[in-house]
Amino acid sequence: MLNVVIFGAPGSGKGTQSELIIKEYGLDHISTGDVLRSEMKNETELGKIAKDYIEKGQLVPDDLIVNMLAKVLDSKENSKGVIFDGFPRTIPQAEALKKMLNERGTDVSIMLNLQVDEDELIKRLLERGKISGRSDDNLETIKSRLEVYHKQTAPLADFYVKEGKHTAIHGMGTIEEIFGRIQEAINALN
Repeated sequence: MLNVVIFGAPGSGKGTQSELIIKEYGLDHISTGDVLRSEMKNETELGKIAKDYIEKGQLVPDDLIVNMLAKVLDSKENSKGVIFDGFPRTIPQAEALKKMLNERGTDVSIMLNLQVDEDELIKRLLERGKISGRSDDNLETIKSRLEVYHKQTAPLADFYVKEGKHTAIHGMGTIEEIFGRIQEAINALN
């Protein structure tokens, strides 16, 4: 199985590149953000709890995410592999993901770290907010989300460096140029 963790700050292009990876490699997609937004839209108990955290620019607690992810993963039995988008975001989540995948006889194949300048991230997120109407894409929340990312999430790269799974991807340029860099990294696994 090809299991890809796509990683980067909010606005780094994870969703866009995930779609291209899925199409190219036939992977299933697990986007924590999409699952959470669906839960919030349907006003489930998890959705209500998650919405409170997200509106404050905070991360949703690990136990909620891990339990939700295990359920989604188990529904994708005959998969070529999965791309994890927006998960893990912390070292405890990475350890929980590794344990969960190992229990299913697999592991993370590669962690793609999309690296984008901070000014570009803010510009992209403000633009996305105008287009999508996402309430979390406003300057105050964006700055909070980037601060949370730098404090809590960025150290996760070191976890995957130690695992031998980390690949830095220059996330500036056209969508096609960035995807070309990702293809090189994934194809080098074989």
